[in-house]
Amino acid sequence: MNTEIANNKRSIRFSITPDDNERLQNLCGQFDQHLRLLETHLSVDIQNRGHQFNLIGNPEDVQYAQNILIELYDETKNDVLTPESLHLFLRSLGEQHLNQKAARIEKELSASIRTKRGLIKARGIIQQDYIENIRRCDLSFGIGPAGTGKTYLAVACAVEALEKDRVRRIVLVRPAVEAGEKLGFLPGDLAQKVDPYLRPMYDALYEMLGFDKVTKLLERNVIEVAPLAYMRGRTLNDAFIILDEAQNTTPEQMKMFLTRLGFGSTAVVTGDITQIDLASHQRSGLKHVTPILEKVKGVSFAHFSAKDVVRHKLVQRIVEAYEAQESSS
Repeated sequence: MNTEIANNKRSIRFSITPDDNERLQNLCGQFDQHLRLLETHLSVDIQNRGHQFNLIGNPEDVQYAQNILIELYDETKNDVLTPESLHLFLRSLGEQHLNQKAARIEKELSASIRTKRGLIKARGIIQQDYIENIRRCDLSFGIGPAGTGKTYLAVACAVEALEKDRVRRIVLVRPAVEAGEKLGFLPGDLAQKVDPYLRPMYDALYEMLGFDKVTKLLERNVIEVAPLAYMRGRTLNDAFIILDEAQNTTPEQMKMFLTRLGFGSTAVVTGDITQIDLASHQRSGLKHVTPILEKVKGVSFAHFSAKDVVRHKLVQRIVEAYEAQESSS
């Protein structure tokens, strides 16, 4: 199957199998009248040469039309299609399609995040599930490559919870490990050393709350930046806690962090297990914890992939290229 996209139109080329000329004639109808009827109802252009079909239209419509053609071809195995039976089929199917579309729109709206500065919409099914997981579970994991919105959406959910008084503060946590760099050479105490690496979360906060408000909330400790090493011995109540770059925690650190969760708190753990910066002899706490907690009630996981990247299209291709190289090796 080939897919091309241009000017918001999609062209899908596919073959209907098995090859059977009698069934194909049944599907197309006399003088292709069945195909013309399908074009009208499904808002797509249908071209075919034998069992090779080409559909042109809006992305959602052509995918839907492909499914309908395959389903109708399957019907020709036992039934003879007529314009009347096809019309009844499409009317019944149209009602189902409208109901499904309404349900999908409702889900998209429910997965949107509302802050005082605007509405943040989820892009794609995995992001929708991720937001729903965060709202539903006290502990959620977002695992996947860079550019999939894991951290940004976690911060957005934290801001929404703070503005709606579901929590009293936001705590941003990061392990003090960086790619090929030694934090000891940076100026300041440990908090100041880690601070520059929390820039993605700061940028998201500035966008959603404004620079002045974020500064005031930091001064009042409503928003707290806590290096992972400083979390030991604490219990965090009524807080929204985000552990970013969790692939760089050890199993011991991960367990320590997860047991900080107090009453009325929500924790979100984000990370990319393909970008681990720990020493070669150390295990990643994120890789270690996944099979342990995946079936624990109250804990949710959202697994992102290259197709969920929402940055520049080249980022998606880069991620896919690395995934292919790692798979082959």
